[in-house]
Parts: sequence; structure tokens; C-alpha cells
Amino acid sequence: MSYADIEERKQQLIRKALKGSVFIAEITADAITALTAGATADLSPLPTGYSDLGWLTEEGMPFGRDVGQSNVTSFGSQTPTRSDVTSDTTTLTVIPQETKGVTIGLYTGADMAAIEAAFTTGETWIEKPETTSSRFYRVLALSVDHDDTGEEIYIARFMPRAKVTGYAAQSYQGGDAAVTWGVTFTSEKDSTLGYSEAYIFGGPGWLNLLADMDITQATS
Repeated sequence: MSYADIEERKQQLIRKALKGSVFIAEITADAITALTAGATADLSPLPTGYSDLGWLTEEGMPFGRDVGQSNVTSFGSQTPTRSDVTSDTTTLTVIPQETKGVTIGLYTGADMAAIEAAFTTGETWIEKPETTSSRFYRVLALSVDHDDTGEEIYIARFMPRAKVTGYAAQSYQGGDAAVTWGVTFTSEKDSTLGYSEAYIFGGPGWLNLLADMDITQATS
């Protein structure tokens, strides 16, 4: 037997995020329960209250994963003899380029529902809150790819309970640099749903490739 007899490589299963958006909603909004619907696996409308953060910098939607461990070491062993995972936290950092209510509110921590532009001039003042916001959000990061026939494939990650835990530096300058509103979300477990993050895959292109990916589809 040679390597050619056992290798199983399929280039049609290599995915890219060609484009995408991050949608956020207040924690009181309905959670995402299905991304697609129907026999053709078309994209479903999002629940009421989800807003697109708009154009992002070319880094897109980078996720981080921090896993903490507790190790037991033993006499005579150069490696731990027992290791237990103590934490597993996901973060998402995005740098929106659009200046609008949702991005300003995320970055400043202000309640934009309480902000009004001046009657005559439209001038808008936002005072930095006295304490850092502890508001939680629903966060959906949705990316789009295509299969070989051009059908859309959706690769998404949903954080049902996330809060802003970091802020990117902001610079006002000319040239090629836009004013940005970068934030980092950290996910927490939603006690009602029972999870802190969900990976979601779907779309007509995904449906076409289930057999190639060795993923079983329910019969009813």
C-alpha cells in the first residue's frame, strides 16, 4: 500500500471568509436559533434588534481562545502527570470603520438611546460614563464563502452573552487611515441557553457538500 492509497484530500473543502459582518443586539433581544431555513437553506432574517457594525478593517473578525490549565508535576517526570482545563474563554476583536450610533455606543460605553443631537445644528455630545459599562450583548459574526458552483456557504460564530472588555487605540489623522471604533468582546455562558459560544455552518453550498465532509444529515 502506498500513500496514494490512503490519502484523502479534497480542495473543495478549503474555506475562506470572502466577506462578512458582525451583528450585535442588546442582551434582551432573541438569541439566534437558526441561521438558515427551507429546502434551499437560504439565510433567515435575523431577530429584531440586531445591528450590523458595518465595514471593518481588513483584519476582519479575528477570534482568540485562552485556555487555562492546572498541572500536577511528579518526581521523575519531565512532563505533567495530570493536567486539567480550568478555563476556556473566547474573544472577538473587531475594528469598525463606520462612525454611527452603534459603533460610537460600543466604544464610549454610552447609552445611545439617551443621546439626542441638537435641534438646530445636529451637534452631538457624548460624555464618557463615570464607570465602565457592564452591558451584555448578543454577538453574531457571520462570514460568507462559495462552493465550486457559486452557492453561498455561511460560517458563523454566535456569542449569546458577551461584553466589551477591551478597546483599540483611536487616531484622528489623514492619509489612508479612517477613524475607527475597535473593541474586543469576551463571551460568557448564557445560563438560559446553556452555552457561551456556538459555531454555525449553513447555506446552499454547505448543504451541497455534506457528503464530501462526512457530515450526516438528519432524515426528518
